Amino acid sequence: MNTIEAFEKDIEIQSDFLKSFIPQKPLSLKKQKDSFFSGSGDSLVSAILAESFSEGLVKSMDPLDLYKNKHLVKSKNVFFVSISGNTITNIKVAKISKTSTAITSKPNSRLAAASDRTILLTSPNHDVFTAGSISFLDSALTCISLVKPIKIPKNSKLFLKAKNDAIKSKVSKKIYILGNLHTFPLAMFCAAKFYEVMGYDAHYSRIEQFSHMELFSTKKGDTVIIFEEKNNHNKQLSKNLKKIGINVIHPNLPSGKLSQVIYCTFFSQLLALNEAKKKRKKDCHFVTAKNIRNVSDKMIY
Repeated sequence: MNTIEAFEKDIEIQSDFLKSFIPQKPLSLKKQKDSFFSGSGDSLVSAILAESFSEGLVKSMDPLDLYKNKHLVKSKNVFFVSISGNTITNIKVAKISKTSTAITSKPNSRLAAASDRTILLTSPNHDVFTAGSISFLDSALTCISLVKPIKIPKNSKLFLKAKNDAIKSKVSKKIYILGNLHTFPLAMFCAAKFYEVMGYDAHYSRIEQFSHMELFSTKKGDTVIIFEEKNNHNKQLSKNLKKIGINVIHPNLPSGKLSQVIYCTFFSQLLALNEAKKKRKKDCHFVTAKNIRNVSDKMIY
């Protein structure tokens, strides 16, 4: 099985996974105030979602920042999100934290061994090294449930809507994804899928900040994706961008913050998958770009 095919298969089983997902018991407000959530790549997205859904009670932090500022963690509970459980910086910080919890799919990993507690991610996959999809959804919902009681949608409507919307969307090789408090982390995730799967030039930004900064690097034909319910502000932004030749994708998001997170997760994955299939790719960019991946592996592990 090639890595694009594995990516597609992992995406397709997410609706069934949602039916079996068991949320965590939320942390007390006191413990939330004394906690950091940390991770890298997709795992940092999950950590930021914990911060946004806690309304700022917990803080998301980059693990290297924590390691270089050790005083921050000596009196804090740190929740490390890491699918592999082998990211070296997480392991180093876990050893010096007041208390540490590994949120990982590998109970025998070095991170689990260095932590005081492990929350095991149990999502299935097809055991092929590919871009993250269902494992991310598992970690994201786990982090959100640790700070807020949640009810998971049990039907496949969100997935089917995301699939239909993604089919109708066309992207360029330069993409900007915009989000708000709850969807900005998904803008990061969407950019990551285009990095990993296609090697495209993708950028993520908060909706307000885009007009102050990233907008000035856009060119005619670029794509802007807006992850927010339609309102007067973003409708005006969309209208103004289209006038200067920018391709705007602004899907109708479902109601409810959690449903929006799940929808944007599906939509991001499917956009990247559709682009790969359109270009007849058999493998993800990060798999075939061996020299780049070698640099990544040397820095991460």
